[in-house]
Amino acid sequence: MDIIKDKDMGRFRRRMYEQYGQEFSSDESYNNAYRKVKRLRGFYSHLRVYIFVNIIVIIANLNKELFTEGIHSSGLTQWETYSTAFFWGIGLAAHALSVFGRDIFFSSDWEQKKIQKYMEKEAANTNKWE
Repeated sequence: MDIIKDKDMGRFRRRMYEQYGQEFSSDESYNNAYRKVKRLRGFYSHLRVYIFVNIIVIIANLNKELFTEGIHSSGLTQWETYSTAFFWGIGLAAHALSVFGRDIFFSSDWEQKKIQKYMEKEAANTNKWE
């Protein structure tokens, strides 16, 4: 019962534990899935804050330049306008790699699928002339 009172446990997990406590208490697959969902939720929260804050920073930089120096020298082409988004984007990309893994572009079975595709293509080309 001490686990239920843990302040770090979210409402959803607490409710799931109360309803299915006997089933999930020692279920490692549930614990692994819960950790993955937590990491994914953390990444999406990070992404949401990144977008929101950088929109505000970019608009603030553009408006400051627009009102003080005029439209011809607005901050659209200045590095300072986008530098926060760029460097924070590097951190966000690292966070994405930690959540989705290094196989984000090439899954573990990607090579096998490509080999199969090329073999089928080669077989279709060979059979075309017979």
